[in-house]
Amino acid sequence: MKLKLSALMALFLPVFAFAEDKLDSGDTAWMMMSTALVLLMTPAGLALFYGGMTRSKNVLNTYAMVMGAFVVAFLVWIVAGYSIAFGTNESAMMQNVFGGFGHVLLDGIKWTDLSGTYPTYVFVAFQGTFAAITIAIASGSVIGRMKFSTWMVIVILWGLVVYAPITHMVWGGDGAYLFDAGALDFAGGTVVHMNGGLAGLVLAILIGKRVGHNKIAMKPFSIMLTAVGASLLWFGWYGFNGGSAFGANAIAGLAVLTTTIATAAGAVAWMLLEWFIYKKPTLLGIASGIIAGLVAITPAAGFVGAGGAFTIGIVGSIIAFFGVIKLKKIFGYDDSLDAFGIHFLAGLWGALATAFFALNDKDLLWDGPLKESGDRMGQFMVQVESVVIVGIWTLVGTVIVYYVASALTGGARVSEEDEAKGLDEATHGEKEMNL
Repeated sequence: MKLKLSALMALFLPVFAFAEDKLDSGDTAWMMMSTALVLLMTPAGLALFYGGMTRSKNVLNTYAMVMGAFVVAFLVWIVAGYSIAFGTNESAMMQNVFGGFGHVLLDGIKWTDLSGTYPTYVFVAFQGTFAAITIAIASGSVIGRMKFSTWMVIVILWGLVVYAPITHMVWGGDGAYLFDAGALDFAGGTVVHMNGGLAGLVLAILIGKRVGHNKIAMKPFSIMLTAVGASLLWFGWYGFNGGSAFGANAIAGLAVLTTTIATAAGAVAWMLLEWFIYKKPTLLGIASGIIAGLVAITPAAGFVGAGGAFTIGIVGSIIAFFGVIKLKKIFGYDDSLDAFGIHFLAGLWGALATAFFALNDKDLLWDGPLKESGDRMGQFMVQVESVVIVGIWTLVGTVIVYYVASALTGGARVSEEDEAKGLDEATHGEKEMNL
């Protein structure tokens, strides 16, 4: 059986043509390993990265928000998210944005079915880890003041209403709106990072600022944990970007190299900015630069060369630095752990920059203006269209999901008493012994 992945495989036809719909043990092993690497990114990497930055009284709640989001979102993906994202809708108009319910609980997919050169079940699991980390990213914006019950409801609804349709539009194959337009997003600059980062900002604004925001010091629990989390995220990102080549092939190798270059460049750029402006390079800054570089290269990883990766990483880090240090102060929003500043802004830059740095090689590019006629400005306009559509869908969808979840749980905000006490004890009845 050929599912939507067959259209995705066509992106890399020169690599896969010799083994279309024939099991390849090397590709299968790489995709299973990539799935495990991406899984590591959330309940280990992102949870530690966020947990180290939050206040000591909320560190367990932060970890629970991330881990809880991952396990719930993955189940939502299996139940209906995958079907909406990669299914087929009989209505051509609906197929633009919605894949239908033909594969609810993976109905119609056999364990022997292949997606190109590896089992379809592996593709389902691989994409499920993307769905799970995307909403987990958004948790960083509301840490310390959102009810855990509200958050769990948001995770369920958001995965179906926001994430799955966006995934379908960008990666859903023939008939999907942005896919047909030729939008370039190799591993999730728009689908994951812009999506999760903007959702975080919307939720942060709707729920309001933390008590004492910009009035009292809110020191991070452990910068060391944040640095370890950033390192684990970098490690897992090789599955995130390298696995998006859908096999152990030359494009995966390109993605691994460009990911490493951009990440190192992003870390150095943030370090030098702090050194120049504040005279002291911080470990937190280096860790933040690592994430900014990773996010920025994600939409371009399998499309650009070394020079493009270097530039995308540096500029992405500079933009994220501005978002975290300046933009948040200018507009006064309380994005607790800077999900918007790093993920949305660096992801936005990477998505747009792809049009100008993508290699003009027909073996690497999706259908679009750049592949068809070498028209970079035309490709740039397609990229603009994709980020605008994703932004609008995320904004509207997240607002709707927030208010529904808030109504179902008797309000989204914890009480002032619980916020002051800390959500580790108030919500979970737990506290680390050394805190």
